[in-house]
Amino acid sequence: MLPLALTMGDPAGVGGEITLKAWKALRSAASETSFFLIGDANHLKSCSRKSGISASIELIEEPADTKSVFPTALPVLHRPLGAPVVMGSPDPSNAQSVISSIETAVRFVKAGDAAAIVTNPIHKQSLYQAGFKFPGHTEYLASLAGISTPPVMMLASPSLRVVPVTVHVSLREALDSLTTDDIMTISLITAEALAKDFGIARPRLAIAGLNPHAGEGGAMGHEEASIIAPAIAQLAQQGIDATGPWPPDTMFHSAARASYDAAICMYHDQALIPIKTVDFDGAVNVTLGLPFVRTSPDHGTAFDIAGSGVANEASLLAAIALASQMANRRNA
Repeated sequence: MLPLALTMGDPAGVGGEITLKAWKALRSAASETSFFLIGDANHLKSCSRKSGISASIELIEEPADTKSVFPTALPVLHRPLGAPVVMGSPDPSNAQSVISSIETAVRFVKAGDAAAIVTNPIHKQSLYQAGFKFPGHTEYLASLAGISTPPVMMLASPSLRVVPVTVHVSLREALDSLTTDDIMTISLITAEALAKDFGIARPRLAIAGLNPHAGEGGAMGHEEASIIAPAIAQLAQQGIDATGPWPPDTMFHSAARASYDAAICMYHDQALIPIKTVDFDGAVNVTLGLPFVRTSPDHGTAFDIAGSGVANEASLLAAIALASQMANRRNA
């Protein structure tokens, strides 16, 4: 299998530390999965010292060198940072290096030199200060991929998968912008991805309501009847197993989760609060609808603990494992 391309993320965060820990874990397990990091090798060595992680780091010239290096050292395609790093303090001077790491990973995966992309957490505000024009990773990756359909963000763990219809906008804007067509589009892309990337022959979608008690027959809101139910009816006409609108407060307990393969949620926190509660360390961010596989840890930069050596690499390991599985299914 081709190696995975791992981006650097914000250098002032925990990306370097969890990358080192993930490499050590996979190396110790003699895993068939390997990855290379696109980032600053000197910064990674500094992370190793500050975090107390004993790890070998070796520069490589191209992704094909990864396999031979990975058993003994973390392979790094060196891309120097623009400014010295103060752990826990993001610097817009390094934003272009962060962006370049993502661009390089996309170039490798599109060229067939990497199996998939795994992205370390970025700090959006410092990127915005440097002129970054995209709301986040998901939208930027869609632009680099050149796709016309909207990108779809899924958060996935072994016990729950959630997909928000509206993502990085205010709650007010999310409520105002929700449409039947958007629910339809996101649901269709999700169903296709569940079949293609997760191996689920007939995906089951649970469509969440927007209001308390899914509107209580119109007493607590009209959106279920006017926006959400028509989308469910159209999905059924296209052969999609979609049910709902489900009352949001009762659809995430264990018995309810067993009855569907993914929950389609109306706004960001309706999706992310339950999955981060159920499996904070094991959840993975997946971008659906791209011509390549992309996953990411389902947590942020954790500036408050950066450089302390206590960051948990579990979500990154889960992202690496899921990227490998998805890439294998696509290749098969």
